[in-house]
Amino acid sequence: MREEERLIREIYRLAGPAENIARVSNCMTRLRLQLVKKDAGLPEALKKVEGVLGVNDTETELQIILGPGKAKKAADALQALMKGEDRPAIGDGQALRDSLRAKNATPVKLFFKQIAGIFIPLIPGFIACGLITGCLGVFLKTFPEMATAPAVRLLALAGNAVFWGMNLFVGYNAAQVFGGSPVLGGVLAAFMSHPGLDGIELWGTPLHPGRGGVIAVILVAAFGAWLEGRLRRLVPEMFGLFLVPLLTVLLAGTAAVLVLQPAGGALSDAIGKAASWAVDSGGAAAGALMAGLWLPMVMSGIHQAVTPIHVDLIAQSGVTILLPILAMAGAGQVGATLAVYCRTRSQRLRKIIASALPAGILGVGEPLIYGVTFPLGRPFLGACIGGAAGGAVEAAARVGAATLGISGLPLAAATDNILMYLAGLLVAYAAGFAATWLLGFDDPAD
Repeated sequence: MREEERLIREIYRLAGPAENIARVSNCMTRLRLQLVKKDAGLPEALKKVEGVLGVNDTETELQIILGPGKAKKAADALQALMKGEDRPAIGDGQALRDSLRAKNATPVKLFFKQIAGIFIPLIPGFIACGLITGCLGVFLKTFPEMATAPAVRLLALAGNAVFWGMNLFVGYNAAQVFGGSPVLGGVLAAFMSHPGLDGIELWGTPLHPGRGGVIAVILVAAFGAWLEGRLRRLVPEMFGLFLVPLLTVLLAGTAAVLVLQPAGGALSDAIGKAASWAVDSGGAAAGALMAGLWLPMVMSGIHQAVTPIHVDLIAQSGVTILLPILAMAGAGQVGATLAVYCRTRSQRLRKIIASALPAGILGVGEPLIYGVTFPLGRPFLGACIGGAAGGAVEAAARVGAATLGISGLPLAAATDNILMYLAGLLVAYAAGFAATWLLGFDDPAD
């Protein structure tokens, strides 16, 4: 029996049977289970399973950290196992799902979930285009005479593709997230971004294509989805196919040009100026504060709200100055985890670290958070201290990144100052290691 199969069968044995598992899902690193009944000792039992890097037991679900690539396979395998058992069509599982929806429907949680739903599908594009742009930038610094070569120009276009079409992608996803027709969200975003807007004036005010960036697009897509829902209730069904999309585009498009795009533009400008002012005026202290607090923000889910700010900063200036700073939080955690590895006598903990550390170096920090630093307590504080030290370096050097969706060591290629980014990374590693070594921790028994 393969190791992966043994792992999922053991998780199923502990969390099952099938009728006890109301819902199975996954994110990049976590297998997420919503259970009808959950024994108090289940999280600890799962932590002891070979291959489990950590467990996060929330009010609404059990999150089992398995690492990048493994979580999706585990979710598919678990669902396949569950199909082998009879499950009630409606019962405790259905009641639990309804209860969990109600608990999760707070405005703040819903907002973060919606923001994540808009941008998470775009991450592969951010990664691909960002790495192309970063690597091409390194190449051209070495061989500047190649800048006009056709292959180089094509690669430059490929690296910019996701950002060139960003408003359309965001409009499509946002309309879907807010309950509207995705293609109408895309149409509204295309209308707001159309180069033909340039040169048109309304009451003496010139219009500008793409004004307000993704923030304006999200506002318009949300309004369009709301309007479409209302129209479907008002327009007779026999005319709905024609009138609902027509009125949605005309009315939401008018609102976009007259109100929402200017409002989004003002908000976008304010955010960009605030971010630049915080780094320019606060310098190293601002960077230390932002990076030092980032890990708790990641655990609370607040970090999802920062994604549109990154996208907007890249649209305005070509780079986001926030991502290199915030990436140092993960680097501090790598240093803290190395200190734990050097001091612990627990073979099981050393095994978890050996499995999760490469992912942490590559910028995927959840296995280290939930499998190592947070359960041990003081190493989590050591990781925050390490992140603050690295963030101070990045802010002082004002390092920018031309992409998002990646972090850790791979982000270096997409920054505009590779040497200073790497310097900040090493400072975060060293400070996280030293802080954790000095703070110590209670070594767990195997």
